[in-house]
Order: sequence, then structure tokens, then C-alpha cells
Amino acid sequence: MEEQEIIRLIREKNEQGAALLLRHYAPLMRYIIAPILANEQDREECLSEAVMRVWEKIDTYDPQRGGWSAWLTAVTRNAARNRARQKRSGSDTEELTHTLASREPSPEEAVLQQERSAALQKAIGRLSPQGRMLFYRKYYYQQSTAQIACETGMTQRAVEGKLYRLKKNLRETLGGEVHE
Repeated sequence: MEEQEIIRLIREKNEQGAALLLRHYAPLMRYIIAPILANEQDREECLSEAVMRVWEKIDTYDPQRGGWSAWLTAVTRNAARNRARQKRSGSDTEELTHTLASREPSPEEAVLQQERSAALQKAIGRLSPQGRMLFYRKYYYQQSTAQIACETGMTQRAVEGKLYRLKKNLRETLGGEVHE
């Protein structure tokens, strides 16, 4: 029931919703952010940014499309990845992007990206449950091999071997289009 209450409060733009979100979901959000951002200050700023994104984008959450935790982790992961990208490129470049040509893909490129994404999702769907879990931990949540091994009870070597075989299988399935 807490989940529904938090969603309702945030949709109503009640600040108590943000406070409850942090109280109940900050550990999960920090867990998602940690492998992506090394600096503790960046992590905390990213957590605040992720909460703001949830606040601003709550109307895009649709329970018919997926669960609350999945939506929340996707918003959090995207916030962390955007922050990491900003750190790599430097904050000064943000001001320049408004004057440069658009980095948006052309319509043809967008269609190709959608087709590749759909093919990858279909191939991932064919993986075993353990294979999907390893794939998402490594390439979606960007967890280290050591962290995956520790949390799954596997050795690092076993995780690396399984990930190697997963990538090889996906490359064969998709015709060599899998990149790290």
C-alpha cells in the first residue's frame, strides 16, 4: 500500500510523496546509482536529481506497462548515466550543445535503432532466467563482475564465463551486432 500512496502523493504534487519516496526507495536508488558514479557527492546529487525526475515524470508511469520498481529503477539509472556522461564531457559543453547541430538521429537511423532494439529484446527474452539476470546486471545496471559474483554466490570467473557465452550467443543470434 505504501507504493500506491507514494505514487498518489507525487501525482498530487504533495511534497510528502517525495519524502516517502526517499524513505522507502533511497536504498534501491543508491544501489542502482553506485556502479555508475564513483564519487559519493555525485551519487547524492544524482539521487536528488532522480527524485526530481520521478516528481516531474510521474505521469509517464503506467502500471499496465510495468511495475513501479522497474519504472523507478529505469528513471534512476537514466539519471545516473546522464550525470556520468556530463562528468565525462565536462559541464561547459552543455552550454555549447544549444548552438551545435542536433544530435538526434535521422528518421532512417531511428527506425534502424528501433529494429535493433526490438531484435535485442527478443533475443534477451529467449535467454534463461539466470542469463537474463546476468545480462541486465552487467549491461543495464552496469554492475561490476565482482559485485555480481558476490551477490549471486558465483565466482568472478564463472560470471565472466557466462557473460562471454551470453554475448557470443547474442552475437550469433543478432548477426554480430552486439557491442559492450
